[in-house]
Amino acid sequence: RTYSLQRQRRRTLIGRVLFFFSAANMSTLLVNRPQYSCLRELGLSEDNDGVYNGSWGGQGQVVTSYCPANNEPIARVRQATMAEYEETVQKAQDAWKVWADVPAPKRGEVVRQIGDALRGKIKALGSLVSLEMGKIYVEGVGEVQEYVDVCDYAVGLSRMIGGPILPSERPGHALIEQWNPVGLVGIITAFNFPVAVYGWNNAIALICGNVCLWKGAPTTPLTSVAVTRIVAEVLERNHLPGAICSMTCGGADIGTAMAKDERVGLLSFTGSTQVGKQVAMMVQERFGRQLLELGGNNAIIVFEDADLNLVVPSAVFASVGTAGQRCTTTRRLMLHESVHDDVVERIAKAYKQIRIGDPWERNTLYGPLHTKQAVQQYLAAIEQVKQQGGTLVCGGKIMDRPGNYVEPTIITGLPHDAPIVHTETFVPILYVLKFKTEDEAFAWNNEVKQGLSSSIFTKDMGRVFRWLGPKGSDCGIVNVNIPTSGAEIGGAFGGEKHTGGGRESGSDSWKQYMRRSTCTINYSKDLPLAQGIKFE
Repeated sequence: RTYSLQRQRRRTLIGRVLFFFSAANMSTLLVNRPQYSCLRELGLSEDNDGVYNGSWGGQGQVVTSYCPANNEPIARVRQATMAEYEETVQKAQDAWKVWADVPAPKRGEVVRQIGDALRGKIKALGSLVSLEMGKIYVEGVGEVQEYVDVCDYAVGLSRMIGGPILPSERPGHALIEQWNPVGLVGIITAFNFPVAVYGWNNAIALICGNVCLWKGAPTTPLTSVAVTRIVAEVLERNHLPGAICSMTCGGADIGTAMAKDERVGLLSFTGSTQVGKQVAMMVQERFGRQLLELGGNNAIIVFEDADLNLVVPSAVFASVGTAGQRCTTTRRLMLHESVHDDVVERIAKAYKQIRIGDPWERNTLYGPLHTKQAVQQYLAAIEQVKQQGGTLVCGGKIMDRPGNYVEPTIITGLPHDAPIVHTETFVPILYVLKFKTEDEAFAWNNEVKQGLSSSIFTKDMGRVFRWLGPKGSDCGIVNVNIPTSGAEIGGAFGGEKHTGGGRESGSDSWKQYMRRSTCTINYSKDLPLAQGIKFE
């Protein structure tokens, strides 16, 4: 009896200790702090399911999401196992059989409701993006607004998709193009735009009649969960299978499975060129379809006749916005020799006035890098700059404050073809280059491996059209008198060369989410052959 009593007391003591450590652990999570109540509004808790296929689950590795501004834990997410991935794909295929039979305008109505649901949560979701990714609050809200906007765009598109009726050379025949969905669209998104990139793909894919399987970045899983919750509620209200918009949080194992899975009719991948190349090879191995949105080494070219009052804020926003972590960030600033010194002086002065701080604070313009690894990449790039003969105009150091903060940096004195200048380092480092002629500047713009975004500042209309023409910029986005970043959803977004060649959002990007059939219908009683061939 004495032994039994001692054992009971020991169990009680152990239980109290475990409870203490558990409570202490819970209290350290940002999701439990009153100032972050928006997380609860989005349905997030200490531990969150990272799989959705009509029902929530997650039996895989538990990952903790950290806030880049202070490196404190926000909450935890249970990722998908391979068995759960397999189950999700099967449920998505079953859901497609239902969704494909829904008329396109009715699909557009569901997408409209998704846009409205996002509108209702835009501040809370924008706050989460800011907290988890690290971009400033207004950019977080703006990113959700992009999803809302593309939903509006997709609603109209749902009544406009169609192919032409072509003139047949054979009497009594009709020649038409029929567009049908590819089926299951896999969407792998990056950390820097954890909402918008999914939205571009999701809204367009849905109105085309596809179902979606989303794997967000492993470092922004809470955003993936929160967005999926909003979308799932809309599907549930419309009595539709939740697996129409499935989600599996995970790492490279899930991404590799999606790339190799022949059931994935189209794989949309956004990320680095290095990983994108591996994904492309796996998809091509099975003759699959892919949509790649990869790196960018974007340039602004400033000519002698440029309006410098436009140049300076444009260059600062495009190089410092999102702490240099946009694929459309300006990384090379090419200045005509006649304005070089003046522009460098003005931009350096503007850099010193940038309000750096907590991205949640409404007046902050510049926040942290997303991860500690990014800080190390920044330091490595600065070291290479010094080795290759560059001059630090400003920046170049880690900031002495909690979180992943580095100084926005301007570099001069490097040749246009220096190895570090041709390297896309996803951090706020701007390389300033001095040029003499238009041909020289255009050639420098095009000499890097990536071909995403580009811009010139000039008042010369002849130069503008040469820039837009066949001997001008080789990028997918070609701008005049505006920055390289800040693309609108109405135009196709994407780039050439090592950027991957994919196009998302506007224009005719919808065609990538569908398969085209050329159909010939004989409504006569004769059988004439094409090209006048006689086979009798």
